[in-house]
Amino acid sequence: MSLKKIMVCFIVLCLLTVSSGCGKKTDYSSLSDLGGVYQSSSKDLDFSVEVTGSLSEGAEYASAGRPQEEYVETLAEGQFSNKVLRWGIARKSEHQTPDADPGAPQLLEKYGGLYIGDTSKKEIYLTFDEGYENGYTSKILDVLRDNNAKGVFFITGPYLKEHEDLVRRMVEEGHEVGNHTIHHPSLPEIGDKELEEEIVGLDRVFFEKFGTHMKYLRPPKGEYSERTLAITQKLGYCNMFWSFAYDDWYRDKVRGPQYAYNIVTRNLHNGAILLLHAVSKDNADGLQMIIQGAREQGYEIGNVNSIGK
Repeated sequence: MSLKKIMVCFIVLCLLTVSSGCGKKTDYSSLSDLGGVYQSSSKDLDFSVEVTGSLSEGAEYASAGRPQEEYVETLAEGQFSNKVLRWGIARKSEHQTPDADPGAPQLLEKYGGLYIGDTSKKEIYLTFDEGYENGYTSKILDVLRDNNAKGVFFITGPYLKEHEDLVRRMVEEGHEVGNHTIHHPSLPEIGDKELEEEIVGLDRVFFEKFGTHMKYLRPPKGEYSERTLAITQKLGYCNMFWSFAYDDWYRDKVRGPQYAYNIVTRNLHNGAILLLHAVSKDNADGLQMIIQGAREQGYEIGNVNSIGK
């Protein structure tokens, strides 16, 4: 048996013994990359599909409001549905808590996932998706540092490979670095072994470089299933979705920092987990105003590790 096959078998054996619960990880740091992060390239990743692809100013998620039965599927004991689910939120006015798809919050709770914090507290949480670098992350980090605010940055394999300096700064400045998989695939569309390697492979290299493990996972494209929630919980991850996002990932759609400020601040709500794409010039230029505006409205910038405590 080749060395590579031995390593793969060892990984599978380890995965079967990992207990559930966020943050409980098996140490994979002694294993090779197995053709993952170090072989990845940002040009090979697909960012053409986003869960918020149809969302524009004033619109709601097309998926919001689906009947609860779409989230319920009766299977034999020990089996998990792999029906593809796409995260959806319907916004509300007057800073009210948005509505998630019926049945989705209960499914997340069953498998230790999050999409919102404590709605009794005026706290919001800043999260940034970092599929690739567009030149704005340094400015985002500067603003967070200058405003004593922490965030979560969800990175891919190529991002870690190509921008280790920025990831190191995230770690050293006290931010959480989350797992966005190596290659950004739709998780329900890949098999168990590939799903595990997409996630564990990224964490393994992250641990190799920084001596700590990732705690949070953001499923690429916002696509998930009961199967992927169950597997990733067993790997020790909290799946973190969001209670606000907007169409901010288009590199050619620059509307200005005031636009970013307006749409974010009028949708603030208690416990909000904000998804902001770091490729957006509007987000980078408007972040200072967003943080100040939120605080003027009485919101604190919370630490995601305090949710549920």
